[in-house]
Amino acid sequence: MLNIPHNEKPISFRRQRRFGRFFWLFSIAGLALIMIIFFFVIKKSAKKSFTEDFSGNYKVEEAGKRSDSLNKNWWVNSGGWMIVSGGTGKTVQGDLASSDKWFKKYKNSNPDDTDSGQHPQNIFRLVGRDKWQNFSQEVFFKINKINLSASANRNESNGFLLFNRYLDGDNLYYTGLRVDGYAVIKKKLKGDYHTLVEQKIFPGPDYDRDQSPNLLPVGEWLGIKTEVSTDSQGEAVINLYYKASRDSRDWKLVANYVDKGQKGDEITLPGYGGIRTDFMDVEFDDYKIQNL
Repeated sequence: MLNIPHNEKPISFRRQRRFGRFFWLFSIAGLALIMIIFFFVIKKSAKKSFTEDFSGNYKVEEAGKRSDSLNKNWWVNSGGWMIVSGGTGKTVQGDLASSDKWFKKYKNSNPDDTDSGQHPQNIFRLVGRDKWQNFSQEVFFKINKINLSASANRNESNGFLLFNRYLDGDNLYYTGLRVDGYAVIKKKLKGDYHTLVEQKIFPGPDYDRDQSPNLLPVGEWLGIKTEVSTDSQGEAVINLYYKASRDSRDWKLVANYVDKGQKGDEITLPGYGGIRTDFMDVEFDDYKIQNL
């Protein structure tokens, strides 16, 4: 018979107790880690709104990937720079200095659309860095100049537009005002554009790139707002509103569309918001996005 002193336990028993303590400690630590991760995920996904008043003086430089952007709120996908000064955000204004790195890059990579590197703002794309699913998005903008580029891509589809449910550059909704005077809702799906609805709201002659290249007011503040949501049938509902000035009291509904997948699948996944401008020098202010 094994003789064990009354104040000692078998080695195997002590090992089991020690293992039990370690297991308990590791379990508590693991649970705490899971709770911390869960807290931050919920906190991020629960973001209800974002407002940008473009205060301060700084630049946001174009980056090849969203993760490479040095600004926590914005990614300049194209256009060289977003410039923040005087209380507004801006595309490059006028001719970009020939010493600027983006002048040189665009002169080599896309001289046609950027007038040999002078006007990278001709293809300005500004994307937010938070995803939204059912949301409203609004901004005021002022066109300072239309750039009458020789590019074949300067046409009636150009304008000031908002990105909605931007999954990537090939899959998203566009909403906004075109230089031919139309309010438009479009979808880009797998790289192909589909005009879903268009409604003329600015009077004037039909678009002609030489005689009538722009019907949008120049030098005046205008507002656009979009609401995007998914209804109970799983269809994407898109409403586009317009304000003729900052002093206008109410938003005017100028276009709406229910995307049932008539021209390819409707986009219902959460995506990014943002701004697109074409062949113009623009400044913008009072950007807001919020959950519906």
